[in-house]
Amino acid sequence: MKLYLQNTLSKKKELFEPLNNKAVGMYVCGPTVYDFIHIGNARSLVVYDTLYRLLSYIYGKDHVIYVRNITDVDDKINNRAKQLGIPIFDLTKKTIADFYEDASYLNCLSPNIEPKATDHMPQMIEMIQRLLDNGCAYVKEGNVYFDAKSYKDYTKLSGRKIAEAKSGTRVVAADDKIHLEDWVLWKIGKHGEYESPFESPWGRGYPGWHIECSAMSYQYLGSDFDIHGGGIDLIFPHHTNEIAQSCCALPGSRFAQFWVHNGFLNVEGEKMSKSLNNFITVQDVRNQGIEGDVLRYALLNAHYHKPLNFSKQLLNEATKNISLLRRVTQDVRPEKSQEADDFFAALFDDLNTRKALQYLVSLAKKSDLKLSSCIKYCANFIGLLEKNVKLEISTKEIEQLIQTRLQAKKDKNWALVDRIRNDLREKGIILQDLKDGTTSWYKE
Repeated sequence: MKLYLQNTLSKKKELFEPLNNKAVGMYVCGPTVYDFIHIGNARSLVVYDTLYRLLSYIYGKDHVIYVRNITDVDDKINNRAKQLGIPIFDLTKKTIADFYEDASYLNCLSPNIEPKATDHMPQMIEMIQRLLDNGCAYVKEGNVYFDAKSYKDYTKLSGRKIAEAKSGTRVVAADDKIHLEDWVLWKIGKHGEYESPFESPWGRGYPGWHIECSAMSYQYLGSDFDIHGGGIDLIFPHHTNEIAQSCCALPGSRFAQFWVHNGFLNVEGEKMSKSLNNFITVQDVRNQGIEGDVLRYALLNAHYHKPLNFSKQLLNEATKNISLLRRVTQDVRPEKSQEADDFFAALFDDLNTRKALQYLVSLAKKSDLKLSSCIKYCANFIGLLEKNVKLEISTKEIEQLIQTRLQAKKDKNWALVDRIRNDLREKGIILQDLKDGTTSWYKE
């Protein structure tokens, strides 16, 4: 099988061939650590975790370098720390710890390298100086800006005209910029804007948002590497600006050869927004008692570059199918067999996780014990059912009690319905009644 990926740069699905199959490099934009990650962030997290697993399978884990940065210097962080009345370092330290908890809950593997922006100021300063030396940046009022018009291919990733740069895309107006599209590479810190401004040749301050990824990807993957990933909202201006910075600072560089972007996540058909009161963090989902496998399944239950509608129906479907997969794979060892071919064919075709999951569920519904080991192998491969769930009661007994409870519902014996639910809860088994009249379960 050969891996094909949708390349935002070419707007086509292309055969993926790494620059060096002994050192396949992938850089993914990680969290800005000022608050809990939301489920849109979580979608990106599990998508690139799955791609990392697939690349490791194809080329060998020792031959894949997965870099995911942590942005721990940003205006959002400054503002949040002020709002809470705590030091910035305390905020970022706690938020990073919260992020790791959420990533573990979602069964995500750790990247090979996870650089923090604050640890890479020398690399950023060096790259900014290169841009100044190459005539692609300028200093105004102590701030350093990139000249967007100095890079002729500026719009090749986004496909949009420079004149289309408007508010809502983190394009910030400033009196000392030459062009609206220019962006800050280094800004001088005003009193109280940041607790500990960093030293630079242009004065004490801190870097702009975009330069950190250019500097850190170069530090760990070189001037040219294989895949750059992130959410579709980062195409413009963040990734557009990264390309311009890197190619101008490193003449001859192509930067990333594949640009992979996951689509937007909506909630019940609407854009997720605090103003609409539908802003959901991973912590919110965890606090509802929903297990990580269920949320991971839900987030992978759509093609990664298409929009995903996060809804109660999506979670119910995920709960039902995780329950089914766990039931047929309980107490079996994962083992690959030829039945896995269709599963992998879906993943190799532009990481079609929805098709892969549908295939697993179709195998599970056959109730063939011979398939159980293969189903578990595939589920583990995609990051599901990896955590051992020890039960105080057998799956057979759980299913029998569920059937007894369903009959009790028909008989309107509500006392028995509640007693079975409560007895199972005491054993750590959570029941969920679904709209189709069935009941699924999972281990708390």
